[in-house]
Amino acid sequence: MIVFDLACTGQHIFEAWFGSSADYEEQRARGLVACPICGDSDIAKAVMAPNVSAKGNRSSKPVPIRSGGPPAPAEMKAMLTALAKAQAKILEGSEHVGARFADEARAIHDGDAPERAIHGQATVEEARSLVEDGVPVMPLPLPVVPPEVSH
Repeated sequence: MIVFDLACTGQHIFEAWFGSSADYEEQRARGLVACPICGDSDIAKAVMAPNVSAKGNRSSKPVPIRSGGPPAPAEMKAMLTALAKAQAKILEGSEHVGARFADEARAIHDGDAPERAIHGQATVEEARSLVEDGVPVMPLPLPVVPPEVSH
């Protein structure tokens, strides 16, 4: 799996996982990659800070990505709230299938189950296999509370 920081034309930056660079390019070309905040499918790779390990026993300092420094706590809370609202909107009408996600996604892709929006859990191996087989899936940015869990 490979992780890319992506950006939409609205300058929203988000992270997405793909089986390979070619998988990213193919899914982007088919319009399967969209901004989780605004839904824009005009996506490009964003500038990423390299993750380089420190030599020996030296500690490494994180490389700042923005010149303005990290967002203030109130700004971070507002961003997370907006992200949670966007994810909730995306999941409206989507069926929670829990741990059956990989099997159900494959059945839908193969035409063995009715086409519909679903979400649930999959292991890294299950997700990798789905991506390698061309099943259009993507990770959600925030955890989802299963409907059977009471509030």
